[in-house]
Amino acid sequence: MKLHDLKPAPGSRRPKRRVGRGIAAGQGKTAGRGTKGQKARAGGTIPAWFEGGQTPLHQRIPKLRGFTNLFKIEFEVVNVGDIARLVELGQLESGEMPGAKPSKKGGAAPITVNQEILRAAGLVRRLDRPMKVLGGGELASALFVVADAFSASARAKIEGAGGAVSVLETPEVKRPPLRAEAAPATEAAAPEGETAPAGDTAPGSEAVATAGEAVASAEAPAASTDGAPEATTEAVSEEAPAETPKRGAKARRAAAEPADEEEPGAPKARAPRKPRTTKPDTDA
Repeated sequence: MKLHDLKPAPGSRRPKRRVGRGIAAGQGKTAGRGTKGQKARAGGTIPAWFEGGQTPLHQRIPKLRGFTNLFKIEFEVVNVGDIARLVELGQLESGEMPGAKPSKKGGAAPITVNQEILRAAGLVRRLDRPMKVLGGGELASALFVVADAFSASARAKIEGAGGAVSVLETPEVKRPPLRAEAAPATEAAAPEGETAPAGDTAPGSEAVATAGEAVASAEAPAASTDGAPEATTEAVSEEAPAETPKRGAKARRAAAEPADEEEPGAPKARAPRKPRTTKPDTDA
């Protein structure tokens, strides 16, 4: 066998189907598209959701109303009737109410119920959400229920059965701003007519005194070798600045001609105008 003898297996490769080439091509007159109609034309594909022109499904059904509350709190909800059922089954044992005084009657202490106890009993699934107690069902035993929130009916039923409720609240600690913590507390200024005692000095007074001494030493005139004080910068600044000479032809002309003293309110004299010269007519 040689390379020119290699060929595909029989039936593995079939020639392309040439449609729309007339009856002689073997596909019939209409090339398998039927007789006329939308699907017989070029580009006559119909989407899968098209319903023949009737009102489509997404327009027939009602629209969604409302909105999604981004600040909604998801609670683990428990009814008092479910807690009463656990008490009847004996899954919740009575214990001393934390912080309560012993009763004089000597009765049994109320049963303490919180989220961890209900999670161990299988009544609550998650501990990462706050728990809220609702008033569904009836309650006959005294309970001390600790939860994050209570409905009005649940509170009334628990207290009506001789129990008590405790709401868990997250304390809000208000911290002062960082600037107030960093800034030192300054003492109150002394009233007029009173002086501070010699031993007590206000914070920062030493820095102010050293700064004042530095300014006084800078303003004091430096002593010369002959013993006479040199001129200070303040004396130089008080002298009138020297006038800079003006430049230009007008400035030189004004300096050469003496200024005439004019009386106040007198009109200024105008220079005589030059006579106009007319050009002779060349046509004449």
